[in-house]
Amino acid sequence: MENFTPISSLTGGLLIGLSASILILFIGRIAGISGIIASLLQFKNTPKGHHTWRLLFIAGLLISSQVYEMFAPLPASEIAASTSTLIIAGLLVGFGTQMGSGCTSGHGVCGLSRLSFRSLTATLCFMFTGFVVCYLMLHVV
Repeated sequence: MENFTPISSLTGGLLIGLSASILILFIGRIAGISGIIASLLQFKNTPKGHHTWRLLFIAGLLISSQVYEMFAPLPASEIAASTSTLIIAGLLVGFGTQMGSGCTSGHGVCGLSRLSFRSLTATLCFMFTGFVVCYLMLHVV
């Protein structure tokens, strides 16, 4: 409970929901980061006019911590994993994202809000797997 931050957590959740709502209402697209990046990497298959908002979305993700830091100090973070572990983990996440037809943001935030059964199933799988891995890492390994 020492890291319990209800106000900033609520604010962050509201901002994520607001940005996802704006994207689907005004552009008709889902705010799933894996789909946004995958479409950017497929230049020929991306519909005309879609590069700009995708690049702005990615830029917003990249500069958001600098904007946050203008108002409050960033929390301390430490990555204890090795570079090779991070690379393998990234590749596994990419593979899982491809197999699951989307990422946690696409399914968990946008899919659930649209009452998508596929997104409910995917989100339950994400959460269950996270719980199991966390338990194993903290209590077994």
